[in-house]
Amino acid sequence: MFGRDAICRLANRQGVKTGFTLVELLVVITIIGILISLLLPAVQAAREAARRAQCMNNLKQLALAVLQHHEGHGHFPTGGWGSGWQADPDQGFGPDQPGSWLFSILPYIEQDGLFQMGAGQPGWPVPSDKKAKLAERNQIPVALFFCPTRRKPLVTKSSRTWFYNADAPPVLSRNDYAINAGTLRPPMGYVGTNYNDVSDALFPPPNSWDGISFPRSQVTIAHVRDGTSNTYLVGEKYLNPDSYFGDVVDYGDDEGAFNGYNGDPYRWAGPNDRPRQDTPSYANWALWGSAHSGTFQMAMGDGSVHPISYSIDMTMHGRLGNRKDGQPVDASEL
Repeated sequence: MFGRDAICRLANRQGVKTGFTLVELLVVITIIGILISLLLPAVQAAREAARRAQCMNNLKQLALAVLQHHEGHGHFPTGGWGSGWQADPDQGFGPDQPGSWLFSILPYIEQDGLFQMGAGQPGWPVPSDKKAKLAERNQIPVALFFCPTRRKPLVTKSSRTWFYNADAPPVLSRNDYAINAGTLRPPMGYVGTNYNDVSDALFPPPNSWDGISFPRSQVTIAHVRDGTSNTYLVGEKYLNPDSYFGDVVDYGDDEGAFNGYNGDPYRWAGPNDRPRQDTPSYANWALWGSAHSGTFQMAMGDGSVHPISYSIDMTMHGRLGNRKDGQPVDASEL
């Protein structure tokens, strides 16, 4: 056997080149570049598929938590009082709870410690130390509330400078998922100014609402007359990408995950509320949507999760948002 040095000396005596020319090197680099350009889309697609699957799993867990809430309290999570109110652990799970559905399901997603922050001091006016504790709670993000395609769990700058029952911190935790508030989008001003003067008289009659959760609601499965598999429960909400990290205010993502009825934790399926993919420079706090291409994801009242096309027929979209319209739903049109 010849050694490497001997082979090189023999090749040199015979005039054989043992290195790459510049042209050959450029060809190799070009080929490698082409292979990488072909591979990158496949890698990105695989990563997005994994993120979409994680998002679907998040929605599945949220839907199951909502159903467990129904089993434990006899109704779906209530819709709170309005954006001027923060969730209060001493106000229960029914119409007296001023906060959002996301707060009410915390005990069912292994977040009971977060739910209990500030507990033990009911009554009005709310003590200052409790207001501070609720503000501290509102700055703790919950990973399950975020779609991995859109952003990591985070807190961002708040546009709210006051709450009736809690201090207003400079930043608040966010959420990428909302509950179905129906097809009607009334004004957000249904609030009181203290725990003693908030009553049903301040809100539209419950029978005028057709969603799953709304101010002071106590919707049961029996109220979902169209069938749970034909009715939206929770899903992905639309956001302006410019606002993901708090650089721009989006009024559907500016007041926190746990405050009462408003566009942050609630969304609608009205005739003008077409879902859409997140679009730079466009804000709309009423819509369903997501950062995913082609489809967003919705959990139905039976806990199943489905991809929904942004081009869904709007009549069908409205039927899915209305729990009691009595109209048929064709799954092939989703």
